Amino acid sequence: MLKLVATVLDAPDAQALARFYRDLLGWTITVDSPGWAEVGPAGGGAGLSFQTDPGYRRPTWPASDGDQRMMVHLDIEVDDLDTAAAHAASLGATPADHQPQDHVRVHLDPAGHPFCLFIRT
Repeated sequence: MLKLVATVLDAPDAQALARFYRDLLGWTITVDSPGWAEVGPAGGGAGLSFQTDPGYRRPTWPASDGDQRMMVHLDIEVDDLDTAAAHAASLGATPADHQPQDHVRVHLDPAGHPFCLFIRT
């Protein structure tokens, strides 16, 4: 049996990034260990994990040649883009300079990982 249980994001501070996503998504921190943290939805299901990496380099999005590139981004469906974007910003997310689509808002989390808030079309 194979079962995907989480996506792991490196960060300069695993606990700080776990708190950000806990607050953004309304999830719970399920594991909080030195250098490692996990968050997940009520009722179970795949969550997010975070590991502290002292050599972490923020990705650049969109990247140019020679930039640290993102390896993954998260897509988060929302009902209201403006409300969700304001919520994300209040928690420390930064809107990306480049916004490629009208029904998507790209943000960078406090560690620089891109994530997309979107309305399903």
